[in-house]
Amino acid sequence: MNFIIILLVFILMEGATWLIHKYIMHGFLWRLHKDHHDHNHDSSLERNDWFFVIFAMPAIALMYFGAEAGYNYLFYMGVGITLYGTAYFFVHDIFIHQRIKVLRDTKNPYLLSIRRAHKQHHKHTGKEHGECFGFLWVPIKYFKMYFNKK
Repeated sequence: MNFIIILLVFILMEGATWLIHKYIMHGFLWRLHKDHHDHNHDSSLERNDWFFVIFAMPAIALMYFGAEAGYNYLFYMGVGITLYGTAYFFVHDIFIHQRIKVLRDTKNPYLLSIRRAHKQHHKHTGKEHGECFGFLWVPIKYFKMYFNKK
């Protein structure tokens, strides 16, 4: 049952991420997310990196209170959020934005689709008119671009 909770939360996080990205990061917290789009900074860190701290807090709280209650469902919800955050870090920061130079020349159609959709998202430097707010699941047209190639 615990694995099901972790898996369900991980899957639901994709929808939550889409909503958070579109309505919070491109909404009232644009001030933190803006430098991720316009790269108007000299540091290797961005104000946008604060979202890792912000999003880790609910996961930490869930794991803490779940552990205090005998490792109930709250703990495993926190684990699901943490695993999603870890996947997000590796795919978004390392693979897509190449903060660590790996997988630069991948031929994997799924990874290429995610990278392409994210590039479409970043073609908009302002907070309006955005597209492709998802992370692991992107519009099907990007998958078709790479899966239909022979």
